Amino acid sequence: MNMKVMSRAGRSKRWSRRPPVNRTARLIAAGTALLLGAAACGTGSGSGGGDSTGGDSGGGGDQKVVKAAWVYVGPRNDGGWTTAHDNGRLAVEKEFGDQVETDYVENVPEEPAAAARAIEGFARKGYDIIFTTSFGFMDPTLEVAKKYPDVVFEHCSGFKTAENMANYFGAMEEAKFLAGMAAGAATENGQLGKVNAFPIPEVIRLTNAFMIGARSVNPDATMKVVFTNSWFNPPAEKSAAESLLDAGADVLTQDVDSPATGQVAGAAGADWVGYNSDASKFAPQAWLTAPVWDWSGYYIDRVQAAIDGTWKSGSYYGDLADGIVDLAPYGEAVDAKTKSQIASMRKEIESDQFEVFQGPVRDQNGEVVVPEGETPPLEDLLGMDYFVEGIVSKLPS
Repeated sequence: MNMKVMSRAGRSKRWSRRPPVNRTARLIAAGTALLLGAAACGTGSGSGGGDSTGGDSGGGGDQKVVKAAWVYVGPRNDGGWTTAHDNGRLAVEKEFGDQVETDYVENVPEEPAAAARAIEGFARKGYDIIFTTSFGFMDPTLEVAKKYPDVVFEHCSGFKTAENMANYFGAMEEAKFLAGMAAGAATENGQLGKVNAFPIPEVIRLTNAFMIGARSVNPDATMKVVFTNSWFNPPAEKSAAESLLDAGADVLTQDVDSPATGQVAGAAGADWVGYNSDASKFAPQAWLTAPVWDWSGYYIDRVQAAIDGTWKSGSYYGDLADGIVDLAPYGEAVDAKTKSQIASMRKEIESDQFEVFQGPVRDQNGEVVVPEGETPPLEDLLGMDYFVEGIVSKLPS
């Protein structure tokens, strides 16, 4: 994975003292429900919930064991967002063996005091690097980072940094566009449905990317959206998915964390594009594909930096070419023509020949929001507050 950042002004510059692996990562500029008692311990070190302190590695010598912790907003077996992060944690264990001890706490609410207690619990116990994996953990992470300057913190999907706090995320809009192509090709009546968590810029951006991808192969496709106002609420997701089917959708997708949407689609004979992880086992008959996260390369790189004493703060925004975002394997319903179209567009995206939001882009009212020949800067994408053409549902006020 190529650890690069970019300033808002232009092209990339590397993380300080970080080795290149692949290609360019995009930019982001610095500055732009259970508590800790419910923590389950990691499998690599037998840390007993993080109570032990770092010590010598099992291989002998005086090498310090680096202690790495993850704070999760959902259960690690959610089949989606948190599962993807926990797979990254497990990859760290596999990569470093007895050089590292990992632990995690799951189902931490995004309520600031609760999140801060969970994060600080690991800092107090001597953890060296702490990954906090939901947007709502940003300010609590910064608060704890200020209190523990000798601990390094990594926050996922936010924009704030400090000397001992970095942030990281990825261009999921690229994979969402490709997945939208699969959905647009699969629909028989041109009606798509999407179960969303919150009407925030991240979810809006990814919803728009999916719609643009669908319309690239099916110009008449439309999509209805329902918000659950929760990242992980299977009953609410099930109800939302059912309402979208009742409204006529024959392909469902999601920006929520459980596979409930797919299970509803499978039971109804509809198709499904998942999100975050390969969840095909939950509804194999409905499965098309899913835009997925692979955090393993990033987590291994950053833990290696902690081991080497070369960790630096910064901001990371990876992409398809880096491998931090990807598409899950296709289901049987995705035909050879669609696979070929997606493969061709993927090559264009990875080689910077195509940008998902390159103009002209119109909002759902038909107004031009990105003129022809232009591509919005990342800060505009990260603040997106409109739906594009084809989405018939309105954003909540």
